[in-house]
Amino acid sequence: MYPGTHAQNTPDKPAIIMAGSGRTVTYRELDDHSADLAAALHGMGLRKGDVIALLSENAPECLEIYWAAVRSGLYVTAVNWHLAPGEVAYIVDDSDARVLFASAGVGDLATKVVDELGDTDIRTVAFGGDIAGFDSYEDVLAQAGPRLIDQPRGSDMLYSSGTTGRPKGVKPSLLPIQVDEPGDPITGLIQHVFKVTPDDVYLSPAPMYHAAPLKWGGAVQALGGTVVILEKFDAERALEAIERHKVTITQMVPTMFVRILQLPEDRRAAHDTSSLRLAVHAAAPCPPEVKQAMIDWWGPILVEYYSATENHGTTIITTPEWLTKRGSVGKSALGPVHVCDDDGNELPAGEVGLIYFEREQRPFEYHKDPEKTKAAEHPAHPNWTTVGDLGYVDEDGYVFLTDRKAFMIISGGVNIYPQEVENVLTLHPAIFDVAVIGVPDPEMGQQVKAVVQLRDGVEPSESLAEEIIAYVRDRIAHFKAPKTVDFVDELPRTATGKLVKREIEKKYLAAGAPA
Repeated sequence: MYPGTHAQNTPDKPAIIMAGSGRTVTYRELDDHSADLAAALHGMGLRKGDVIALLSENAPECLEIYWAAVRSGLYVTAVNWHLAPGEVAYIVDDSDARVLFASAGVGDLATKVVDELGDTDIRTVAFGGDIAGFDSYEDVLAQAGPRLIDQPRGSDMLYSSGTTGRPKGVKPSLLPIQVDEPGDPITGLIQHVFKVTPDDVYLSPAPMYHAAPLKWGGAVQALGGTVVILEKFDAERALEAIERHKVTITQMVPTMFVRILQLPEDRRAAHDTSSLRLAVHAAAPCPPEVKQAMIDWWGPILVEYYSATENHGTTIITTPEWLTKRGSVGKSALGPVHVCDDDGNELPAGEVGLIYFEREQRPFEYHKDPEKTKAAEHPAHPNWTTVGDLGYVDEDGYVFLTDRKAFMIISGGVNIYPQEVENVLTLHPAIFDVAVIGVPDPEMGQQVKAVVQLRDGVEPSESLAEEIIAYVRDRIAHFKAPKTVDFVDELPRTATGKLVKREIEKKYLAAGAPA
């Protein structure tokens, strides 16, 4: 299924609603606009396997452009508009994009990106207003030829975060199907595992340039549901949108849960969230105390999945399962799981190692980077792939994450996983945000440091630092507790709430640490 199916059956049903402005796009409009754009791109000479780039804040056109690519065999590369012009230009150039779509809201950035690209024949199209030198989106649609009869299914090609160097495009193989044929694994997973139907209203509170908002938004529309999009995440506005639009499903990252829980209780209680049947969370490990607090509030409707932009595998866990396997991210729903040591030897249940997912064939490659593609493969099984996460599988097949291998702290020869310490500190009454990192130690090799952003009205002090250290020591092994605590005004996070830990580590390594 795809929007064309629902344009025939329920043409006036909202496919997209912007939570702030109330702007609505019906299924007839989504189908017409995406079909016209697909025809226009074909008229520009783009063919199956070619790439278009998208630079935009959250807007309905994001999903129109997405569907234009998906219904014409193209790749769409959505780019983070928080990046610098040179960083955006690198992704646009590296992706081999033939057309750059940009919203007027990021017009200044888009103009600088074109300048950075220099002498290029890339076509540029602006929507939501004018950008100097860009074609008008409306004019492009108006000048489109007849609808395409051949509609091979395209895909996204999104770029990794680039925390360890230049970002790389995650390029999946195009499926040998037409857009209206079954076979897309994400749509199938959302339909059969999460039971999404045309009756569902899905709230997407995260930026559309990330994998989950883009793919889930598309899958919900493939199944005929309505996608409500927050222009920008705000804890109270999210609750307001759930109440106003009677949202049945939302997907959040743990940081969003934390921000909602940090609202005063009377403001949380003022909003009716009883329409929710499913609260999905992913993208980062959720501190158990945070998850328990959300379950206590919203009930047993939380479902967590663990996956990656590479879509190399997926695990899923429901609330009842999690209550008996507290801290787990679930069992495999896509690809058997293997936990291996650094040499590729498979480890027994309970032992921590690199997490691999097994597929019939490798489901992706890193665009123009065969070395990185090879590094993601198991040394003896090319169809087992990893993104560098550490964890273990228990005797019942449940996966538990410990941390990214790159962030593991080794102190006195002992492995310490920062995520475990961060989980303890997340709901400390004085802490708004926290990052735990390893810094050089002349005796132990590394020591544990907590970098803390305090809540409004809380003043940093030596006694508070000592209290925070004692708080951890009371809850987990003493050797895992921070040796030092630094207070900062703000911690770097992406718009989806992911901690940019590399930036914090760089600062302390440059300064020589510890403080």
